[in-house]
Amino acid sequence: MPSESAGVLMFRRMGGQLQVLLVHPGGPFWRRKDLGAWTIPKGERMAGEDPEATARREFAEETGRTLDGALLGLGRIKQRGGKQVEAFAIEGDFDPARLVCNSFEIEWPPRSGKRQSFAEVDKAAWFTLEEARAKINGAQIELLERLEALILSPDRGPPGPHSRS
Repeated sequence: MPSESAGVLMFRRMGGQLQVLLVHPGGPFWRRKDLGAWTIPKGERMAGEDPEATARREFAEETGRTLDGALLGLGRIKQRGGKQVEAFAIEGDFDPARLVCNSFEIEWPPRSGKRQSFAEVDKAAWFTLEEARAKINGAQIELLERLEALILSPDRGPPGPHSRS
């Protein structure tokens, strides 16, 4: 059975443009990867855990920031390899310089017998939707499109603040 994850796509308006917050995976595999490597803050859902609870927990674990306010549903996508990702959006602001995240440990270099610790996420940044489409994992482009349709929908009205810094 494919794994299930949940995450949050934070957005803001800056200079008349919609921007989204993406994170770059940490660890040696991702060190030199940029285009197509960035992702929304997300993580694995525990058995029986509500997707929104997972999304909030993972955002906090990967950024060091807890979220207040209602999340907007962006639906589910399927990534390469079969992983299902349930995504939510929230308007807010975050200073990437204040990034604090969990770490993980692996044997590195491979077959060396040495274990090293790496940050789950090594950086966060704000991107316009155009920039984000180049940076984000290809399967997650659909989330950017859904956010854009939701936020720019004429019947929704302007977004209001949904989270606190």
